[in-house]
Order: sequence, then structure tokens, then C-alpha cells
Amino acid sequence: MLADYAVRVERTRGRRHPEPPHPYRNEFQRDRDRVIHARSFRRLENKTQVFTARVSDHFRNRLTHTIEVAQISRTIAEQLGLNVDLAETLALVHDIGHPPFGHAGEKALDAAMRKHGLFFDHNLHALRIVEDFELRYAAFRGLNLTFEVREGIIKHSRDYSAEQHPELSEYLLDQKPPLEAQLIDLTDEIAYNTADLDDGYEAEVLTVAQIRENVPAFERAYQVAETRYPQAIEKLKFNEALKRFFNQLVTDLMNHTRERVAKAGVKTLDDVRSHPERLAAFSPAMDAERRRAKEFLYANLYYSPELRADKERAEVVVGELFEFWMSHPEELPRSYQAKAKEEPLARIVCDYVAGMTDGFIAEQHGKFLGDRG
Repeated sequence: MLADYAVRVERTRGRRHPEPPHPYRNEFQRDRDRVIHARSFRRLENKTQVFTARVSDHFRNRLTHTIEVAQISRTIAEQLGLNVDLAETLALVHDIGHPPFGHAGEKALDAAMRKHGLFFDHNLHALRIVEDFELRYAAFRGLNLTFEVREGIIKHSRDYSAEQHPELSEYLLDQKPPLEAQLIDLTDEIAYNTADLDDGYEAEVLTVAQIRENVPAFERAYQVAETRYPQAIEKLKFNEALKRFFNQLVTDLMNHTRERVAKAGVKTLDDVRSHPERLAAFSPAMDAERRRAKEFLYANLYYSPELRADKERAEVVVGELFEFWMSHPEELPRSYQAKAKEEPLARIVCDYVAGMTDGFIAEQHGKFLGDRG
């Protein structure tokens, strides 16, 4: 049963290009399946989550991270009476606009664009992908997703103003997104905060002692694991503690969001949209725990000495290739050369670079600029 404030698929604002209904899938299920079968979705398998150079069959990549976000989002959406199909679709598409080499690649790409008076935003790039770049259908460009999915792509993690982004005016920028979209940025944080602790430990960049000392919620969970399983090896105690921390984050987000909805007197989707602030949120106490974990990861993993060289190299590769194609647009694929006649060259180069996998951009750097380092 859907809550009164959930998005109802039968009330969708529809697709840019009308299509007849499918005999056995609703509109959001069709969107989910179109995302899963998209080339840009498959490329996530070879895009960095945290580690750009270290090789392991067990580290998360953008694709496995996305699957984890979808699992968390489905669970919470169902418990809150939200539209699970919409929440799942938004989770699956939320990282589709990320460039190679994770946040290092995004930083370098944005810096390169700003030299030309532009910028890179992975949410807006994701919208370009689903609206234009994916070519699967003879009747239209892009995936022709429903309004609700396209809106969620750009609004799930931040608010855009109509003054700064008039091109997005159709997406109700003066209103908050539905709860299904509001959840995604928070389930994304649950996924990467816990998974990155796991991968950091697996990579031997982080130690259990470090995490226990700096992440209080993990420390309390580890104490429980030690009490219950005193004979277990450290890895299993670590797993138990991380699972408990994960469950606490999920449960808190679910319960506190429910409390905020009730306190705000929200009854309908219009109430969600017109509320002055987003309703999906952690409790203040859990939000503090989340921030502690995130700060620890930034200080000890993302910007650690062990990963610094990899990130710096990633930024060099992105920056140098961007400037190479700006100087030599004739070396771009023909389809991109054709598009450069309609849009600024920097935007077209950005589109090309952002779509690359880690391996392909390294190969291109070696091809055009010599030693891949």
C-alpha cells in the first residue's frame, strides 16, 4: 500500500515523447529497465569508486556501489510506503553521469571546464546522457524517461535555481522533489560511508584500531561484536560491527523521516513538494555520527598518502587529455566533431571525457600523449 504522499505511477507527468503503455510493466519499471540496459550504466563497472590504481576483485566500483544504493533505497522506500519502483530507478541512475577516476576525475574535469567559462556537474551530465547520448530507439534520442525520473536525476542531491539554470525550468525548481528522490542522496551516503570503511580495511589503508578510535558509532558496534563473538577473528568482528553500524544508519533514516513527515502534517505529494525543507533526514544524533565517519574517511582514506599519487595522476590524465582535444578537435570521434558545430567545443570534449571508463581514458592518454605512467 502506498502512502498518500508517495508518487503514483498512474499520475506520472509522462514522457517527452508519448508512448503506448506496456502490457505488463508500469512506467517506472520501464524506466528502471531502460537504465539497466543503457551503455552508460554498463560502463559504471569500469569506473572508480575509491581506488583508481589498486586492483582487487573485491573493491567496489561505480556499478556495485550503485547496486548497493538501490538495495538500501528499495528497503527504506517500502517501509515508508513510497513508490519502490521510482526509488529503485533513481538509485540505479544516480551515478550515471560520473566521469572516470571518481572524485579526482570530476574535480579535474570541472577545473578544465572552468578555464573555458563553463563547469561540470555530474547530475546535469546524467540528464544529458538520458536525454541525448543514449541511442537505442528509432523514434527518439535518449531513453525517453518519465518526468519523475528526470526530475529526480537533477534534484536528488541538491536544489537548482531557475535564475541560474533556466534550462531546467520545467523541473519545478521552486518545489522540493518527492520523498523517493530525497532518499537517494542519503542512501548513497549510507552505502559509501560503510562500504568505503570496508574497502579501506580490505586494502590495508585503514586499520580496525584507527576506525574504532575515530568513528564512535563503529566503536560501540565493535564492542558488541567482541562481547558476542570473543573467539572470532578480527575480520569477522569488523564485519559484525560494520553491519551493525549500517543497520543503525538505515533504521534511523527510515524512522526519523517518518517522524518528520508526521510532525510536518504532510498528507499528500503536494505537501512534500511545498514543504520549505527536505523531509528525508537522519536524526541530529545519527547525522553527527555520519559526519564523523565521513570526516574520518576524507582524512584517512580519500586524501591518504597511499592514494594521493593515484589521484594526482588521475587529475593529470583528465586535464592533459581535455586540453589535447581542445587543441586537436580533429582527433575526436566523428560524431563528437559533428556535435561541436552545434555546441561549444569545451562542452563536447567534456561529454566525451566524462563518458570514458578508467581503462579507456588511460589508453587514450597513452595513445595521444605518450607514456601512461
